[in-house]
Amino acid sequence: MAPVIALACIVIDCQDPARVAAFYRDASGGEITHSDDDSAWVTMSGTTWVFRRVDGYRPPTWPSSKVPLRVHMDFFVDDLEAAEKQLQAYGATTPEHQPKDRALGLLVMLDPAGHPFCLATRS
Repeated sequence: MAPVIALACIVIDCQDPARVAAFYRDASGGEITHSDDDSAWVTMSGTTWVFRRVDGYRPPTWPSSKVPLRVHMDFFVDDLEAAEKQLQAYGATTPEHQPKDRALGLLVMLDPAGHPFCLATRS
């Protein structure tokens, strides 16, 4: 069976995107490819990692799950509607709330455990 999705990036919530991105750039030898007040993007080993500012962020309390881990993935798809239907057949759901207009080629879905992930059409 042909794959429906291709990893676009990994998105990690944090309080200070520039600081976290600089750490991963330095640790991995990667490159910061974008930075603004709300996010910083680092390419490491061919994968883009987006560090995203979240108001009220609290770090995870690992190994306790009192404050759970916060990460989500974005995937590229060739056809947004076809991918949505196929992923729903695999057990994903499409929440009613969508932060972006589908016309922009972005869709939020939930995996069977309720974890959000984003689909974006290739540009």
